[in-house]
Amino acid sequence: MMMGDDVENGNLGPYLDRPRTFPNMRSKPYTPLIFRILRGINVRVLVILLFLGFGYVFYIGISEAIRDGAEGFFKTQYGTISKMAVLLALVILSIYLFRNTTPQQESSGLGRATSACITVAAFLLGALCSGVAGYVGMWVSVRANVRVSSAARRSAREALQIAVRAGGFSALVVVGMAVIGIAILYATFYVWLGVDSPGSMKVTDLPLLLVGYGFGASFVALFAQLGGGIYTKAADVGADLVGKVEQGIPEDDPRNPAVIADLVGDNVGDCAARGADLFESIAAEIISAMILGGTMAQHCKIEDPSGFILFPLVVHSFDLVVSSIGILSIRGTRDSNVKVPLEDPMTILQKGYSVTIILAVLTFFGSTRWLLYTEQAPSAWLNFSLCGLVGIITAYVFVWITKYYTDYKHEPVRTLALSSSTGHGTNIIAGVSLGLESTAIPVLVISVSIISAFWLGHTSGLVDETGSPTGGLFGTAVATMGMLSTAAYILTMDMFGPIADNAGGIVEMSQQPESVREITDVLDAVGNTTKATTKGFAIGSAALASFLLFSAYMDEVSSFAREPFKQVDIAIPEVFIGGLLGSMLIFLFSAWACAAVGRTAQEVVKEVRRQFIERPGIMDYKEKPDYGRCVAIVASSSLREMIKPGALAIVSPIVVGFLFRVLGHYTGHPLLGAKVVAALLMFATVSGILMALFLNTAGGAWDNAKKFIETGALGGKGSESHKAAITGDTVGDPFKDTVGPSLHVLIKMLATITLVMAPVFL
Repeated sequence: MMMGDDVENGNLGPYLDRPRTFPNMRSKPYTPLIFRILRGINVRVLVILLFLGFGYVFYIGISEAIRDGAEGFFKTQYGTISKMAVLLALVILSIYLFRNTTPQQESSGLGRATSACITVAAFLLGALCSGVAGYVGMWVSVRANVRVSSAARRSAREALQIAVRAGGFSALVVVGMAVIGIAILYATFYVWLGVDSPGSMKVTDLPLLLVGYGFGASFVALFAQLGGGIYTKAADVGADLVGKVEQGIPEDDPRNPAVIADLVGDNVGDCAARGADLFESIAAEIISAMILGGTMAQHCKIEDPSGFILFPLVVHSFDLVVSSIGILSIRGTRDSNVKVPLEDPMTILQKGYSVTIILAVLTFFGSTRWLLYTEQAPSAWLNFSLCGLVGIITAYVFVWITKYYTDYKHEPVRTLALSSSTGHGTNIIAGVSLGLESTAIPVLVISVSIISAFWLGHTSGLVDETGSPTGGLFGTAVATMGMLSTAAYILTMDMFGPIADNAGGIVEMSQQPESVREITDVLDAVGNTTKATTKGFAIGSAALASFLLFSAYMDEVSSFAREPFKQVDIAIPEVFIGGLLGSMLIFLFSAWACAAVGRTAQEVVKEVRRQFIERPGIMDYKEKPDYGRCVAIVASSSLREMIKPGALAIVSPIVVGFLFRVLGHYTGHPLLGAKVVAALLMFATVSGILMALFLNTAGGAWDNAKKFIETGALGGKGSESHKAAITGDTVGDPFKDTVGPSLHVLIKMLATITLVMAPVFL
């Protein structure tokens, strides 16, 4: 294609400067219809149509290569994941066919076979929806990137608007799918099982049948995050080390053989994987809150418990509305004279987030009054509203904290950039120390939010049959819902990053004017910050959701064991060992994931070096780089490397629980297996949260320290400080985009897998 040849030869000029001529029609006695139509069209409309036409030509070149690479990898990756999901579904079916039944299931006549089929169906549906959510994120991204790059030629504000609205579309679809999927599953089971009819299951027990849905979503999200993260960061590291450091060429330069693989990785790693990730977060939070709401309503003998059960679905339905308004509040301009941002893009995004938060607070208070009001405790809805407010404030504080530690407008990143002036080693030391420091404030915020929400729920006035307060755990669940009540806008900011990054790559490869690249560079730097803030937000929500799922796990064990299971004593040696194994799991998983990126990156580095040596004309635009070779290397290696750490995460809790169950059987401790798994889950959650906070923040800070130097500070591009910053960014790449995001998915998956596999431990 002409587009591809021009890019590879380096002579692709601005499309809008190319002359367009029409056939000479003067000899005709009449004016053709097409010209009469064109003359009647408004000039601005005609210009827009021409832009769309040129954008299409632009799209079928670089953008098509990115799209084809992303979609090809996605199909292969999810084909592998689907096979593993079917295998795991058979394992779950076998376990549930031979497990014990709970008293609730016996009273409702729900047999083992029916329970097994329900759980497997929910698992497969959750896996399918998670995969679709990931595909939507990737599909939109690979089509929006070229539109953003085209808009950057006209206006920074317009480019920002297109990137945000493209990300917003993906986010709304993802959140909508989570809500609709659970609602359909709930309604289907409600009608099929004849819930609340004589001799059938109670509505308060129905949410327990949905845990398979959350496990399926977690399963796909983990492998999507691992595979996509390995892909994107291995390509990025390989492209930077050889291209920037060794050859001294700019980022996303068309002469770099790994540049297409890098741009593809942004879509499969940041868009597809993050879509599946947040889908899983919302699904797990909704299901755990429904379980706790149903349990509390049952203990308090509330006449109509449906409000407490359906409350999470209503909150996230309102999320779609308020986030849409926040996204639409970001408006652009088509003024061609505006070539630089009139306002900091981060400030614009924060204004949209502020609009979303204000509306979320109003809708949350209205929802609690509508659904959580009960005559037994008339003021309980107000306490739960305040719980939601605690969650919303927690989300805002998390976004602010992460922005402070990762945005180069603030002191931590500038100090990190300054350390690059004294060498590579001092840059690494400063980055590690910044990441370690960044864990302190978020942990304090999580602690305060959990205690505050629990206390507000505890004092809501809802009591059980014995007069004991029972609203504490549900208060924490409501706080988690509050934190995720703006999830669609948060995901929008996350999707914005890779779209802007891809647009910058297209601009660089097509040799656009420097002023256009400056606009995309600013958007890319803001995108790095938004990606870091959304990861911090995801970690905070993972901590709260895991706490809820842990409580649900203890209730599940009590039901199967038919005896109380309310605390875990780590003074028991076996239980303490379970905790150690949980912490070890986090570190071993992180090591294997990081090593996977390193091994794949080494293959990319060797291939890029080989091409530069064997094809010296690449540097002078006289020879064509083999982009496809790097794409093939990264794709095959990432699919191979994701299996090992993913299998570790799935198998470990099952094996540990089963072994200690056998040990407990011979030592007279029937609940030993369940207690050891509970300790494993607790320690893994704590260790995983701290590790993920460290990795995400350190990686984001290293990236933006490099971006800060590239603005001209400390010698600018090509300086020794810049080279040291590139080293730090290279180290941080697998931290922030592979291991860190995978960890908070792992935390929630451990909680859901222990909940589903509870019968194995008894």
